[in-house]
Amino acid sequence: MKTTGGSDAAKRRAGERAAEAVADGDVVGLGTGSTTAYAIEAIGRAVDDGLEVRGIATSFQSRRLALEEGIRLTELDAVEGVDLAIDGADRVVDDPGSAAHGTLIKGGGAAHTREKLVDASADRFVVVADPSKLTDRLEASVPVAVLPEAHTVVAERIAELGGEATLRDAQQKDGPVVTDAGNLVLDCAFGPIDDPAELAERLSSLPGVVEHGLFVDVADATYVGTDDGVEVRRY
Repeated sequence: MKTTGGSDAAKRRAGERAAEAVADGDVVGLGTGSTTAYAIEAIGRAVDDGLEVRGIATSFQSRRLALEEGIRLTELDAVEGVDLAIDGADRVVDDPGSAAHGTLIKGGGAAHTREKLVDASADRFVVVADPSKLTDRLEASVPVAVLPEAHTVVAERIAELGGEATLRDAQQKDGPVVTDAGNLVLDCAFGPIDDPAELAERLSSLPGVVEHGLFVDVADATYVGTDDGVEVRRY
């Protein structure tokens, strides 16, 4: 489920700081969420001032905002590579002494399948977050996108892994959340996740799973907006 928390000022600082890393001529992955929206708006202002970039949107939401901001869009299969991806996260492991340092949980907005594709394809992937997203250890539910006809089978396999899967319901209509690609989302509670890399591998191996929200060894840095400025974690 989508997480809340963190001040708008902190989110704005993180997003605008990440936008400063965009260089002329870059292909930029445009993530999804309230913090990333500030980055997209800042990139749009830079485009108005003459910056030449192409964006790859990770969701209908980010595509619509990018078009409103005048950012020229392209697709992953139409470029040689992605120079920089900017995206948010629902949870970020912030423990330099942990092997999971920098691991993310994403998918609160149900866009994690395309987000992971774009973020993992980028030369640099920068996470934008506020302090409410930082944690010493992952304990939040892991969103898992599944083929519609496979959701009950996958839920059973999740239980065998020690988790509890809940089909995500839509908020403004009857029925489940349906992703941009037509998949359903299971929110899978495992309690404290001691080894995210192992769980990620097991989830990926389940038939019917399209993508899960554990991002392991994908992020290069996290820009954390605070009341006083921006703190940078590098991995």
